[in-house]
Amino acid sequence: MFKYLQKIGKALMVPVAVLPAAAILMGIGYWIDPTGWGANSQLAAFLIKAGAAIIDNMAILFAVGVAFGLSKDKDGAAALAGLVGFEVVTTLLSTGAVAQILHIPVEEVPAAFGKINNQFIGILCGVIAGEIYNRFHTVELPKFLAFFSGKRLVPILTSVAMLIASFILLYIWPAIYTGLVHFGISIAKLGPLGAGIYGFFNRLLIPVGLHHALNSVFWFNVAGINDIGRFWGPASQAYEGLPDIIKGTYHVGMYQAGFFPIMMFGLLGACAAFIATAKPENKNKIMSIMVAAGFTSFFTGVTEPIEFAFMFVAPALYVLHAILTGLAVFIAATFDWVAGFGFSAGLVDFVLSLRNPNAKSPIMLLVLGIVFFAIYFVIFYTVIKKFNLQTPGREELDVDVNIDGHTEAVPINSHSELAMKLLPLLGGKDNLKDVDYCTTRIRLEVADPEKIDDAAIKKLVPGLIKKGSAVQVIVGPEVEFVVTELKKLLK
Repeated sequence: MFKYLQKIGKALMVPVAVLPAAAILMGIGYWIDPTGWGANSQLAAFLIKAGAAIIDNMAILFAVGVAFGLSKDKDGAAALAGLVGFEVVTTLLSTGAVAQILHIPVEEVPAAFGKINNQFIGILCGVIAGEIYNRFHTVELPKFLAFFSGKRLVPILTSVAMLIASFILLYIWPAIYTGLVHFGISIAKLGPLGAGIYGFFNRLLIPVGLHHALNSVFWFNVAGINDIGRFWGPASQAYEGLPDIIKGTYHVGMYQAGFFPIMMFGLLGACAAFIATAKPENKNKIMSIMVAAGFTSFFTGVTEPIEFAFMFVAPALYVLHAILTGLAVFIAATFDWVAGFGFSAGLVDFVLSLRNPNAKSPIMLLVLGIVFFAIYFVIFYTVIKKFNLQTPGREELDVDVNIDGHTEAVPINSHSELAMKLLPLLGGKDNLKDVDYCTTRIRLEVADPEKIDDAAIKKLVPGLIKKGSAVQVIVGPEVEFVVTELKKLLK
């Protein structure tokens, strides 16, 4: 199960990676025309509508992107099959089609079918299409049907599979949708407190990569909340279609704003604590590592290089980090300080959202961030010292090895060199059955987990996760280049 969820989590990063493009386009458009939303500027209208084309069609992007991401060889036929599957399901289960199929008036059709065009259905279609591609893209049909063999067969089989899926969803989708809504609403109806609970679990699920499932309920339109879409959409329509039960307790951006103080400042306080508590002989080395990781978090909002540096060596600190994140989200939601993002809560998205009409007192998030920088530093420093935690720079090391694991004689200066060092530690070519990556992790399926040298790998990279044959090597934002070099070695 972990291995399969790992594959889906990796595939989800394909469509999620498109969001920064939408944020940049719409953010620039709002800067040009913050009041008219394109009504006063043709250029602003051009940019805003271009960004909206991405945000408003995230369900389709999920169907195409997940199918592509799950395919073994990343082939376009899988992506096409994902699109075909999505079109079949959303057409058959549209309100009008359901009324005709069930022979009932349109007004009696369950409201769930009016929301069939959502990211959950997109992911489902992408998963089915991806699996069909992996199983059938090499099938050879009899000669009189040879034209439809191989990859051409995949969209056809997907359309048939989605007929069956649509029939099943016709009866279970209302229950699924209701369950998702109740899950989101049970937290959302708590207002700022619910936002804080969401922030806590958002961080707590990072180690297993399941935070994306939680995010889809609050950030997208699965349960009608759609916080990202509402923030980047027209201010006049920000609360249209909002579930009645959370009216009065929800405000646009409350599930995004509180992450800015943490990712831009709080985790930098943690980095400062790691540097301050490091052994004297390791301070310079740990400083170079933490400065780089801190800048990445501050500028882009990618936090994993920092989080994986301590989540396993000091899990109590990571739980404190999750609690502090929930607290920041709660405070921002309570005071209605709002900024939004398309990718993550870093400086880039913060600047782009400043002139968005839905942003409110965003500068206060910076003030809150400075406070959380101090809180993180004091708490992390105190806990590390009091309990003598083996955080970065404090662990017992071999005499000839630096904090990042690189020997003085052979420093790692390139992605290819890191790949060369990792390959034998992962058990060699024959042990690697599948190699892929997401935002910051190499995702592997190995033949024999016992052949992996955990200790040596952890000296080279921020972290390592093993669950049976599913392995994740935490590298950082440069992971794509390392995987490219690793695949070259495997060839």
